[in-house]
Amino acid sequence: MSETPETEFLVDGKPVFDDEGNRITSKNGYKKYQQKKEKEAKKAQHKAEKGGGEQPKAEESSAAAPSGPVTYTGDEPAELFGDLVMVQSNQATKRSFVHTSQLDSSFIGKEVWVRARVHNTRAKGNNCFIVLRQSGSTVQGALFKTETISKEMIKFAGALSRETIVDVKGLVVKAEVKSCTQNDVELSVLRLYVVSKADVGLPLQIDDAGRSETEIVESEKKAAAGEVEGAYVRVGVDIRLDNRVIDMRVPAQNAIFRISSAVCHYFRTALLEKGFVEIHTPKMIAGASEGGAEVFRLKYMEGTRFEQPACLAQSPQLYKQMAIMGDLERVFEVGPVFRAESSHTGRHLTEFTGLDFEMEIKESYSEALDITDHFMVRIFEGIRKNFAKELQIISQQYPFEPLKYRADGPNLRLKYPEGIALLRADGVTNEDGTPLDDFQDLSTPQEKRMGAIVREKYGTDFWVLERFPMAVRPFYTMPCADDARYSNSYDVYIRGQEIMSGAQRVHDAVLLKAQCEAKGVEPSQLTAYVDSFRYGAAPHAGGGVGLERVVMLYLGLDNVRKTSMFPRDPARLTP
Repeated sequence: MSETPETEFLVDGKPVFDDEGNRITSKNGYKKYQQKKEKEAKKAQHKAEKGGGEQPKAEESSAAAPSGPVTYTGDEPAELFGDLVMVQSNQATKRSFVHTSQLDSSFIGKEVWVRARVHNTRAKGNNCFIVLRQSGSTVQGALFKTETISKEMIKFAGALSRETIVDVKGLVVKAEVKSCTQNDVELSVLRLYVVSKADVGLPLQIDDAGRSETEIVESEKKAAAGEVEGAYVRVGVDIRLDNRVIDMRVPAQNAIFRISSAVCHYFRTALLEKGFVEIHTPKMIAGASEGGAEVFRLKYMEGTRFEQPACLAQSPQLYKQMAIMGDLERVFEVGPVFRAESSHTGRHLTEFTGLDFEMEIKESYSEALDITDHFMVRIFEGIRKNFAKELQIISQQYPFEPLKYRADGPNLRLKYPEGIALLRADGVTNEDGTPLDDFQDLSTPQEKRMGAIVREKYGTDFWVLERFPMAVRPFYTMPCADDARYSNSYDVYIRGQEIMSGAQRVHDAVLLKAQCEAKGVEPSQLTAYVDSFRYGAAPHAGGGVGLERVVMLYLGLDNVRKTSMFPRDPARLTP
């Protein structure tokens, strides 16, 4: 415990707060706070014992330090605390555990079991406070020396290392603990057992990795001005990714992956409702599925008589189309996509999760755009309505503006020449200062600027740009009937960044072969694909969404690595 020459009061080098979240600024104030908590806990303990709560008898339980691991396979053990023997599927205790997130005032007066991680501990004299964390939810546990809670038990609790997993039996009592997510209750601890002990000296601290940029910058300013002893630790991207298992425990990061799961769920359910069939396609193929240089090449069955060149699939594109030729009519897939992407940026990965769909069309690729509008709005609305808690947790560390879109559809669709015209009217040029060409591809800064213009003019963050120049689209894209320089293709954008490419596909074998050759793709490597269009091919269209990029842009994040559990980029192949 220390005090700076000014008014800064610290405990173990850190600021402390009362249950209402107010900063304790003096040694005397901290002493009064501890005395208050001790009285409250003793009162709750007395009430529990008087009301028939747990009343350990001398012959049944022991408040002394256990001599070895505690065995808990049936009835409650004599020891009130200690290290449990290893869980090896040999327990039959019939305990009913409550998830930390469920604890609220409705549990007051009840005894519950909780299995959670030790987020932090504060022990002094005859009392100890433990913050227990389960996923992103936290609750405070309190121990005060009584006839049943021994000094040894309090020392045991105070010595628990952070991230240790414990089983806690406690009486739920009314409290105001604004530093925890469960802020109207706390646990008066009755039993405390270690399930799995964490090593001391974590490679990163959850609190450090969970602070917002604003908090860090503010602390750096105060440290520079000499107002505090030191600034908050800034946890770098590589430290997080090298220790991703721990980083995933950070509440915001944990919530991000739950949002990611929701995106896949709503994508699936929206398409199943529309009669789509889920398929699973090969990821090792003989030729590049998209053409170009961004392909991982390998030797298939190297060193055997079966050896031949192969690639990792850049998309399920060819097989989605073949499934349509097989009369599945409407298909989708959720699976890995591989791109030998050399760009080491905040929006590119070499492996990501693709949400792909393909469907027969009767007259126009706009039918596929209607489906896209359907499942994307379902994703947006599903998250907004059902994941408010996760969104709040994420926004506390990574503040973002809610996504603007038309929930009742249809969402904005612009022709490619219209998009170019918007940029020209805004004075946008190419990086070298040359004017924009009608048939050029757009750079990332140009796309972002177009997104800002669209938001200002049309009031939306979600929109479509269609009829791209044929020169910038893959070989299987259908040219426009009225102008072959353009194609029946489209990109879908969120906050000015592309999250999906799609198009009507070529379903004529002769035209497809010609476009393969024109795009530098060897037709002989795609014989089965090209031949599938020789036996009657239905007109069809589809597209593919990058899961990680959708989550990144929906949440307004700055780096796609925050939405990829174990990201792969040009420099990272582990963990």
